[in-house]
Amino acid sequence: MTLLDHNPTPDAASAGDEIFVYVSPDDPRVLPLLTDLEREYDARYGDVFEEPASVEINRYPAAEFSAPRGAFVLLLRNGVAVAGGAFKTLDEHTTELKRIWTAAEHRRRGLARRVVLELEDESRRRGFTRSYLTTGPRQPEAVRLYRSAGWTPLFDEDLPPERIGIHGFAKSLTSEPLDIADIRARHEAEHASPTPSPSSNGASS
Repeated sequence: MTLLDHNPTPDAASAGDEIFVYVSPDDPRVLPLLTDLEREYDARYGDVFEEPASVEINRYPAAEFSAPRGAFVLLLRNGVAVAGGAFKTLDEHTTELKRIWTAAEHRRRGLARRVVLELEDESRRRGFTRSYLTTGPRQPEAVRLYRSAGWTPLFDEDLPPERIGIHGFAKSLTSEPLDIADIRARHEAEHASPTPSPSSNGASS
């Protein structure tokens, strides 16, 4: 089941005692997600991007991940968050997925994929036609997840991950083909800085 603003929806996804709930980014149940993401990214990247992960995690105000501009979803199991993620508005047609996360003890069970699919569905429900996201060069499991979920890489897949740096992906949410040139140009413009920070997109599935 999915709760949108605490109201069930008919097309909600369910799995036994698990439920998707859309919450405010400052909901206390979000804190373990953000804390774990910060620990994970600091462990993986150290000072590669010349700033701690907390800078990226706190880069955007809560309003960016709240309706109508965005969304923050948690997958609860018996009331405890086991996975989650969010999106913000990139432009009038595009959501940008962020904060994809699975609790360490629940990984390798497809939960991150379910979160991504739920955020895609919510983007469609809001009228968006495509989604965009980034992940880092030291998150191969995230790269595999997005490839397998039908996301289009915006980088040269023949290059080694460290040369690519920030890995951008995009996906059409409709039957219309993805405008690769446009979304790639947006990606390249956003990450033109010599030391971009890694996006807090999930390193787990």
